[in-house]
Amino acid sequence: MTALNSGRNTTMRLGDHRIEPMAAAVKVFMGAIVMRNAAGHVTKGATATGCIGVGRASDTFDNTTGAAGDLRCEYRTGIFGFANLAADLVTQADVGKLCYIADDQTVAKTDGTGTRSPAGYVDGIEGGTVWVRLDEAVTRGGI
Repeated sequence: MTALNSGRNTTMRLGDHRIEPMAAAVKVFMGAIVMRNAAGHVTKGATATGCIGVGRASDTFDNTTGAAGDLRCEYRTGIFGFANLAADLVTQADVGKLCYIADDQTVAKTDGTGTRSPAGYVDGIEGGTVWVRLDEAVTRGGI
């Protein structure tokens, strides 16, 4: 490719909007934590290792009968409110620290002795809600 010698309409993506290939045999519900698995596909949040939180599902996507990559999942990055795992509570003292994925709507304070993957950074606590900054680039930068 040579350097430009005139203007170019460069394609772009909106900063917080993503559409990516899904893992095989998975259904992601609207509002769920979305994580990237070790193979690079997105899937619903779950207790697992080798994954990382990437965002919140924009709709429900059902790839339960499909192979990896057969369907694409739309999600957004940003700050979202999730449930707090009662057995491993995130507290006010954890604001600014990593929290971990327990399931597709719940986060925990710790990695569960190496069984949970990072969700993102705790942005705040309100009652039983943990506000989590879900952004893969930010989370990878800190781990």
